[in-house]
Amino acid sequence: MISTESRSTDVLTGRRLRSRTAVVGVDGGGSKTHAVVVDAEGRIMGEGRSGPSNPLRVGVTRAAAAVREAIDKACEAAQVRCEDILAAEIGLAGARRTELRERVREALSKLGIADVEVVGDADIALYGATDGEPGVVVIAGTGSICCGVNARGKRNCAGGWGPVAGDEGGGAWIARRALRAIAHASDGRGPKTSLMAAACAYFHVTTPEDLATAIYAPTMTNERLAGFGKQVVEAAKAKDQVAREIMTEAGSELGLVVSAVIRNLKLETERFQVAYVGGVFAAGGDLVLGPMCERILQIAPMAFVAPPRMSPSLAAARMARERSNLVALAG
Repeated sequence: MISTESRSTDVLTGRRLRSRTAVVGVDGGGSKTHAVVVDAEGRIMGEGRSGPSNPLRVGVTRAAAAVREAIDKACEAAQVRCEDILAAEIGLAGARRTELRERVREALSKLGIADVEVVGDADIALYGATDGEPGVVVIAGTGSICCGVNARGKRNCAGGWGPVAGDEGGGAWIARRALRAIAHASDGRGPKTSLMAAACAYFHVTTPEDLATAIYAPTMTNERLAGFGKQVVEAAKAKDQVAREIMTEAGSELGLVVSAVIRNLKLETERFQVAYVGGVFAAGGDLVLGPMCERILQIAPMAFVAPPRMSPSLAAARMARERSNLVALAG
């Protein structure tokens, strides 16, 4: 007869063995962070979510804290110890600079995971989009960026300049375009729009004149502004002409950034996938994809637009697995 104590020991031993072959992948952006713990067979053992982790927007300390929170929650769901994880791949928006990635990685040293690599969110999204094959991925969440790789292994990125100099087609950019249209409508410089009432409700003010106080408040964040982008999408779906024009412009801008990457990689005459990732696509659908596709097909008629083959967080875990396998072979 097997005792309860023996069975408990066997279960704990089994979990410990599984955790020692598990890896973690993280997708961190301007609004949220998602982590997955994946076993040796590629199955998701647990997931965790937390707040924004773009180090350019929230700082290295807060970004690392959000990553750690998401990983801790994923490990808890998977019933494994963080210290037993084999490797971690952390993909973060805003982490294009080597120096910034190193600072985040150093801030995550207390995680207890021996092998941690920090890359840009576009790196994991690109891998997830095409499973390592030549192609392009465009991300439109709070901000926007596009990256691609050709058959010769050359990589190129465009966009990702942040809310001051870029992020065209991202959620915060859509919100700012809408607020400008509201200001024009309020002054009589532009057509009336239902976005006015939507903005008053979203920013908790009673009149359009009060919007300036709300949107320029010291506590207003880029992420909070980006949240209003969802209201613009809803207005566009309800046939508000101003909102529809904003969404068309967003799709067209995203098509331009994709076109830049296509030209830089000399993919114009090749057949390849353009994958799309992020909340703008999830919410806007064809309102964004339609005008984006028009732009892309003008320059690359053989390209095809399709969802990614795997999520960015799962792609990050796959990248961590490949890296740990290479380390094992080298050893």
